[in-house]
Amino acid sequence: MTKLEFPGSALTTDQWTQVNQLATSLSNEQAIWISGYFAGLSHRARTGAAAADVAELAPPSQSGLAAAPATRLLTVLFASETGNSKALAKTLVDKAAAKGIEVRLADMADYKTRGLKDEQDLLVITSTHAEGDAPQTAVGFFEFLESRKAPKLPQLRYAVLALGDSTYEKYCEAGKRVDRRLEELGAQRLADRVDCDVDYEDAADAWIASVVANLAPSAPKSGVAPASVAAAQGRAPASATFDKKHPFQAAVIDNIVLTGRGSSKETRHIELSLADSGLIYQPGDALGIVPRNDPALVDAVLEKLSLSADAPVTVKQNTTSLGEALSGTFEITALTPRFLDHWADITGAAELQALRSPDQKEARAAFQHNHHILDVVSRFPASGIDAAQFVAGLRPLQPRLYSIASSLAAAPDEVHLTVSTVRYMLHDLPRAGVASSYLAAQTEADATIPVYIQSNDHFHLPDDDVPILMIGAGTGVAPYRAFMQEREARGASGRSWLFFGERNFRSDFLYQVEWQELLKNGVLSRLDLAFSRDAAPKTYVQDRLRRQGRDVYAWLEEGAYLYVCGDSAHMAPDVHAALTDIVAEHGSLDRDEAGAYLSALQRDRRYRLDVY
Repeated sequence: MTKLEFPGSALTTDQWTQVNQLATSLSNEQAIWISGYFAGLSHRARTGAAAADVAELAPPSQSGLAAAPATRLLTVLFASETGNSKALAKTLVDKAAAKGIEVRLADMADYKTRGLKDEQDLLVITSTHAEGDAPQTAVGFFEFLESRKAPKLPQLRYAVLALGDSTYEKYCEAGKRVDRRLEELGAQRLADRVDCDVDYEDAADAWIASVVANLAPSAPKSGVAPASVAAAQGRAPASATFDKKHPFQAAVIDNIVLTGRGSSKETRHIELSLADSGLIYQPGDALGIVPRNDPALVDAVLEKLSLSADAPVTVKQNTTSLGEALSGTFEITALTPRFLDHWADITGAAELQALRSPDQKEARAAFQHNHHILDVVSRFPASGIDAAQFVAGLRPLQPRLYSIASSLAAAPDEVHLTVSTVRYMLHDLPRAGVASSYLAAQTEADATIPVYIQSNDHFHLPDDDVPILMIGAGTGVAPYRAFMQEREARGASGRSWLFFGERNFRSDFLYQVEWQELLKNGVLSRLDLAFSRDAAPKTYVQDRLRRQGRDVYAWLEEGAYLYVCGDSAHMAPDVHAALTDIVAEHGSLDRDEAGAYLSALQRDRRYRLDVY
């Protein structure tokens, strides 16, 4: 064993002899326990408690960490795409602090992975992006955790709360990945992982209450009030305001079609009033919309089920009519696994029952993709079903998030959206997106829309003198309109370059006049356009990037921030591939080195994505 050196005046010679004898006799596990004990002495001294209070702690149990001292540090680590994980993490921190637990909050985007080996108690809350991917801001943490660099963690206790959407095949996969990997590294579970669907609130609240109760000291001598924790983290305690559960009824100022005659799609510009709401936002944030289902769809479902709109149903101990519940409370479009299993039980249909087999995952996913709830109740009728039986298989209708297309500096008390109305055919019937069709219909003079602000900390502007590269297709241009309005109002000196793609120049050049004016005034430094259906071969934003590769790389080398907004399935991966090629070619790097270059930009928050 390495000889320990005498620390001088910190201890007397007799004290040092005792400490040295103890230290050299401890196992690793005992050393961890004793370090927590002395950390507790220090904490109590700082908070004014008597040392005798710590001396009353029971000795460590032979089973290891199960009887850890109350002074263990809890870290709440979150990864979020839309803000739900972050909000839950803050709630957890406040509840833990109120129970006397020493706790800190950490975003995976900022977390120093070298500190993982020193964690004691870790609670992880993470959403899942697309088909099992980690949230964009947490990619670096996941790469480290799943790599050979990750340390063994026998001293760690942990639990995972996973958020996801059950309509995806790899439901809650990001949380499952963290849970599996921490177990592989030797960490001990404080509680089983809980997987939450889009209606996550009740399950998440129960998980939070359970883990806090398990971690709370049996008789805390002191505690930190939630307000104190908030102040320590540099944020003010939340005041009563409009939010997801209590949205603001925003009056519609304008709702116009942006796309021109002959366009193959409909894109709308919507302006809403935030007057007297107290709501504020930054460019890059999102607006939450609380939609209602299409009345025609509600009527069609009721007709297929032979149910009355006036039939009473109970929703979370409140009684309402079935018609109102189907209009504003429940999701009645997307076919969820929950409803598929529910309807299989009700009807006993052999085809639906077969889809429940573990070896039918691909067939089940394809069936869900190609069928809505209306299709299922039409193909597999259930005679005599009542209102309560039907709604028991439905999940709550969720808000939708839209990138904000305006700056408060340019449009005080207003918020603007750029929305593509989703319309298509399925089984020879016209279909529409829930939120986009709802928004498209709100054109009356007295129309209001329930809204709230969802902050997006990872997509905000840098300092005014920093150059920015903005890449977007279709409605992905929305946040860049907000960026330019903000920079123009602030007189920002940083250069800006926009790559924008759509289908046709004549009908789909969104905000054309505004971009041309911004170019003329020097607020926008450069503009590159890609209209995929105007010529062959089709040209997309990634093609324009490659053509300007030398200058793109030069901007990145000069410190430019890179923003990508749009489709996560095709556009964002294609843009990333183009950027990899650009960095490799103009930086004289191989592809692995180019990938590492872009990963470093992401870690430094200079490569920012808002994809959906």
